[in-house]
Amino acid sequence: MYSAEKFERFLESVNLSAYREKYRPIKIVEMDLPKEIQAIALLYKIYWDEKRFLEYEDFYKEYLRAYKADIEGFRIKITMCEKCFYRGLPARIYRTWASIITQIHAGYVAESIFGENCVTMSAELDHRGADFQVNYRGHILNYQVKKVSFSREVRQSKKAKKQIKGKFIDIKYDVPSEDYFKTPQKRNGEFKLPYLRFCENKKLKRLTNGFVVFTSCAFEDKKKEIDKILK
Repeated sequence: MYSAEKFERFLESVNLSAYREKYRPIKIVEMDLPKEIQAIALLYKIYWDEKRFLEYEDFYKEYLRAYKADIEGFRIKITMCEKCFYRGLPARIYRTWASIITQIHAGYVAESIFGENCVTMSAELDHRGADFQVNYRGHILNYQVKKVSFSREVRQSKKAKKQIKGKFIDIKYDVPSEDYFKTPQKRNGEFKLPYLRFCENKKLKRLTNGFVVFTSCAFEDKKKEIDKILK
């Protein structure tokens, strides 16, 4: 589907290494942000509802405009100096941006498999425990992107805060560190196990700039399963 292809081209155009170098060392604003200044709702609105694929700097400007009063009110409440806060905030929002846009890409890929208008994504669904929801031939599937590092879980599954219809399905986002891609082989020439496992995983692929995204394989089996039941 066009949107999935277009969004993937957008992701691949992002200068990911520059963003990582700029924001990774900055961890000043690490406290929980109140709901009224979280970026999630705006991310879904811009990249999913409106299909405006903005570079991070442009998204951050819109974020500041949308929540300016509440952001400043929060800064004053926590008594953090203005210089420190507005140095740390873009790094904090960037980490949310990078995480959510990969989930949004997964939603576009799911839509390319299940069909147009079969996928729903919103901040409300996110708060209720689903990264996105598929409604296909009467079957409701609530997908959760579960980030893992080798065998260790690094992101717990969201817990539904309100009752939500449908079946929950985890899709694993199992990505080795950047070092494994830079030096995938051992001294003896053999490939390192984390690199091999990633290459063998047909549900994920790595774009040329380092973004790792889901492929259609992450959703095709479930569609075939439903089609077989309703055949």
